[in-house]
Amino acid sequence: QVQLVESGGGLVQPGESLRLSCAASGILFRLYAMEWYRQAPGKERELVATISRSSIAYYVDSVKGRFTISRDNAKKVVYLQMNSLKPEDTAVYYCKAMNYWGQGTQVTVSS
Repeated sequence: QVQLVESGGGLVQPGESLRLSCAASGILFRLYAMEWYRQAPGKERELVATISRSSIAYYVDSVKGRFTISRDNAKKVVYLQMNSLKPEDTAVYYCKAMNYWGQGTQVTVSS
């Protein structure tokens, strides 16, 4: 059974940082690209970043230079380091592998 469990969300002020983690089980983690999505209230879910199995990263323009995606194949964890957070980054962040989704973790950026 595939499970993706996100953690690390919270309430921060603009300009601060958070690191999200997504722990995977039930899959051959190292063989799959991993993705982070987010969904803000009233908006569609959007892709934020992806990392290939060879650790090539892709970012949506709005987070380039601020977010970094990485993976630890030994631990079966994918990370999203988020720096210089803005109020518009407020959303529920989801991890995705293949067609499997995690439950999401809330990130709120507010002063």
